Amino acid sequence: MNTHSATLAFAAINDGKANFDDIYVSADPRRYFSVLGQLDYIIPHLAQPIFDQLIQARAEQQDEPVTVLDLGCSYGVNGALMKYALGYDAIRERYISPHLQSLSSQQLATHDNAFYRAWPKHEGVRVIGLDVSEKAVRYASESGAIDVGYALDLERDDPTPEQAEQLAKADIIVSTGCVGYVTSKTFHRLAKLARKGRPAWVASFVLRMFPYRAITQTLAEQGLVTEQFEGATFVQRRFATLDEMDSTVRAVESFGLDPYGREADGFFHADLFVSRPQVEIDRVPLRDIVSVVSGANKPWPVGASVLSGMSKPARRIAREREQRAAAPN
Repeated sequence: MNTHSATLAFAAINDGKANFDDIYVSADPRRYFSVLGQLDYIIPHLAQPIFDQLIQARAEQQDEPVTVLDLGCSYGVNGALMKYALGYDAIRERYISPHLQSLSSQQLATHDNAFYRAWPKHEGVRVIGLDVSEKAVRYASESGAIDVGYALDLERDDPTPEQAEQLAKADIIVSTGCVGYVTSKTFHRLAKLARKGRPAWVASFVLRMFPYRAITQTLAEQGLVTEQFEGATFVQRRFATLDEMDSTVRAVESFGLDPYGREADGFFHADLFVSRPQVEIDRVPLRDIVSVVSGANKPWPVGASVLSGMSKPARRIAREREQRAAAPN
């Protein structure tokens, strides 16, 4: 699939998703957490230990701090979780706290800067944030959630020489939700910036309804081999509407994947892909680096099971499972 075809395919799939564009262009993260919090958005929490494990593995190979590029950084949530010894719940609860709702965005950023500095800092980690939302990147930088931020659309534009110099310092590129909005164009522009002899590792959480093969092929051209983490998928959030759920279940099935116990239960699920040089994989395979919590056993609220019961594709899948279980051997 070429980049134009991938763009069209992603756009068609995204037509079925709830549109939350407005929460990414606010001046601060309060609306982001208010909206996504109602849908139990959990992927940053699940990604945190995995990113920590990859950072540790990369740190063992170099003397300088590990520089992480967070692709689609929005307000710097992943960055804060990588830089500071705090958990996702502490960040989420902070932004939905009634006590902070009357503050201006600038006041909140000032408070956040002090908030983050009060937590123990992981001195061996430096975070660069990249996103198309200028307001989100500005807030992430001012709050201290990231060290450097760029509002840049690599689907359309090359970075400036100054930006390219900083992006080339990345040791690991991470993303928890931008694949499906960015294609191999973005990864090509980033991968070719890698310092000679030291390509950045790439760790992507990709919703199962989006194809990733074109991106793995692009990374392969830069000497990176992609491993898919086996044995678990990762909950992103609950579906916002029945239509969103139905279209996602159909999209997942179109790739030959089984949505039973995952999307058919009312949740977006993501796969984890990690790309590294073959010599690194031979030395330490992904399964020896990463241990996970997938979110599958989280006590979800009633809304998820309600959607599952209303969804025609989900009911069909459940009936087929029951029929296969009841069929004589």
